[in-house]
Amino acid sequence: MALHFELVTPEKLVRSEDVHMVVVPGTEGDFGVLEAHAPLMSVVRNGEITVFSGPNNVAARIHVEGGFAEVSATGLTVLAEASSDIA
Repeated sequence: MALHFELVTPEKLVRSEDVHMVVVPGTEGDFGVLEAHAPLMSVVRNGEITVFSGPNNVAARIHVEGGFAEVSATGLTVLAEASSDIA
């Protein structure tokens, strides 16, 4: 079982994949989302999204600039104003 994660900007769908966990920079602090997380909506601050492919495996670090995050029964969707991969 995995968490379905989508990152969307006004220009395009940046990522759509099944992952282990995602850590999102919320305005009230960073929060982690695993599969079956309770429904949630949050404002996203400028910062770094960390995507984990396994419990200890960082698959990607993505810089985002503002936006919103929604956790629902179908997974996590982040609507960001802009994004870029971090080397």
